[in-house]
Amino acid sequence: MRFFKQHIPSLFFVICLITILFSFSKNEHESAYTQHFKNSILSLSQQEDKLIELIQQSDLSSETDKQRIQQQLQITRNIFKPADFWLRYLNPLSHKKINGPLPVEWETEVFEKFEKPYKREGAGFTLAFQYLEETNPDKAVLLHLVKQAKTATDGYLVDSITQELTDFHHFYFCNRLFLLNLAAIYTTGFDCPDTENLIPELRLMLTEMQITYQLFNQSFPETPLSPTYLELYEQTLQFVNHQPTSYETFDHFTFIRDFINPLYTLNHQHILQYKASSKNLLDYSLNKQASSIFSKSLYNGQNPKGIFLRLQDSTSLAKLEKVGKLLFYDPILSQNNQRSCASCHNPNHYFTDTTVTTSLQFNHEGSLPRNTPSLLNAQYNHLLMADGNHFTLVGQTKGVITNPIEMGSTEQEVLQKVMSCKEYAAVFSKLLAYTPQEKEVTLDHISSAITYYYGKFSKYYSPFDEAMNKQEQLSPVAQKGFNVFMGKAQCATCHFVPQFNGVKPPYIGSEFEVIGVPHSPDYASLSEDKGRYIINPADETLHAFRTGTIRNAARTQPYMHNGVFKTLDDVITFYNQGGGAGKGLNVPNQTLPPDSLQLTETEKEYLIAFMQSLTEKIQIETQPAQLPVSKNKQLNQRKVGGSY
Repeated sequence: MRFFKQHIPSLFFVICLITILFSFSKNEHESAYTQHFKNSILSLSQQEDKLIELIQQSDLSSETDKQRIQQQLQITRNIFKPADFWLRYLNPLSHKKINGPLPVEWETEVFEKFEKPYKREGAGFTLAFQYLEETNPDKAVLLHLVKQAKTATDGYLVDSITQELTDFHHFYFCNRLFLLNLAAIYTTGFDCPDTENLIPELRLMLTEMQITYQLFNQSFPETPLSPTYLELYEQTLQFVNHQPTSYETFDHFTFIRDFINPLYTLNHQHILQYKASSKNLLDYSLNKQASSIFSKSLYNGQNPKGIFLRLQDSTSLAKLEKVGKLLFYDPILSQNNQRSCASCHNPNHYFTDTTVTTSLQFNHEGSLPRNTPSLLNAQYNHLLMADGNHFTLVGQTKGVITNPIEMGSTEQEVLQKVMSCKEYAAVFSKLLAYTPQEKEVTLDHISSAITYYYGKFSKYYSPFDEAMNKQEQLSPVAQKGFNVFMGKAQCATCHFVPQFNGVKPPYIGSEFEVIGVPHSPDYASLSEDKGRYIINPADETLHAFRTGTIRNAARTQPYMHNGVFKTLDDVITFYNQGGGAGKGLNVPNQTLPPDSLQLTETEKEYLIAFMQSLTEKIQIETQPAQLPVSKNKQLNQRKVGGSY
């Protein structure tokens, strides 16, 4: 005991010395790539400190002081943008604290299938920039936004994150997200508060990424980016540097087709070649086998097979598809045996009904409150229906069948009638072996057959897809329309590449927007439909609706959740005038900017040409000649496709 008392200072010194030597040895053996990451985070943190100090010393009533803060904000963003490559992927929650696009978000990610949506407050540079432009900004609020960013930034230096940089695996998945964001996010103004800085920030980001690529290859020489990739990336940088500074005149079409999508393909090849693996939940939906951003297998939002997930052999799948088609056209699913899926989702109308604003209610007394959505590409959403009420295609199908105002049936009644048909009973009895968790046929089996059938029609491509994959040429007018869509019209800040719906990279969530849809074309009042609020009541979700796809929009009129607009020109005019708020309606929580987009008539024509290029080349099948015979003779009077 005396020895330890006498030598505690010496022992402490030795322990400290060993710790320092170990740390020095550890840092000495750190890869140049890892050191570059840490230096980037430290540089960002230092600029955030300067920003905080400047705000503390400033008078926010002084325009000169506010301009100084804005300048420092931009300097900080210039350090942040190159680091965004890592930040979004390694810790997306912290990233939203550094540069969150919205003050409040209600998370509606794929993981909502397992937990309820919850409120998440944003912070960081974009919100600080926007808040500084408000009348009489409060210094405490501004500091709070920036200090949250500072705390989040420092969190990227913890061991649990930095250790992810010690091997090559994470890099290629991180790079995959980076390329997806280059196509869908970075050039649209989604998280850039001043669009004048959008292209300069893009140039800076791409330039700095060359350093990251070089250091990665230096640190991991056995799994490097190929010379082909680096050469194409250099060409990408040259292209961007020769583009106009204005994002409204930036050539998004050429940028994605000739550079970003080919880079994605090369990165995909690296993932397969090096057998890179990921445990990051951001990779939950993305398909490791998809070699193009414009592949219909890029990500999976839904499983069209439903309960038949284990079913793989072609013979059984053919049987499932055949019975699914019969059921889709069979009004036996409705209580009165007169309404089928095809009644409202007419395949000849791109699986919707273009003849009415909203379909008749089941009892013929009035119309349904919402327009019939197309079933095409529904599987590329994580949440379904305009309000996100369903998590799965099977659940959505069951919900419609048992809804009193849609098909008016019950689960027990449907099962009894369907299984009374020998053809249906024989197929489901055989397929039951593939669902060992179920001992008898259920409505899930029936619904899964239906979703598998119509799901196949979501695999077709449009002329735009073919152009992006360099299989066909796209008209110059449609190309200009895409550039307007991505730029001046700001459509792409809500409708993201490649599905042009509300699912953005890394494609794990469905976004909802409040745009102020009117009750009628005269804008006399706001639609009374509360939308997402019905499912998740909150101030921000009132009148919010899931952002649908604009694929096949040229064929799926009328538009909006209530079918209020009859033409694409009506829709463009609505957005061009600033949505409901821009038209004078009281929409305090509108997420769409109320300012006019100032689109010219020519630009509107370009937009329509682009949307027409998203019409998919779907091969519509003829309906069944007849329906399965039932033991119940009264059921054999039913009509293929239903009566109404």
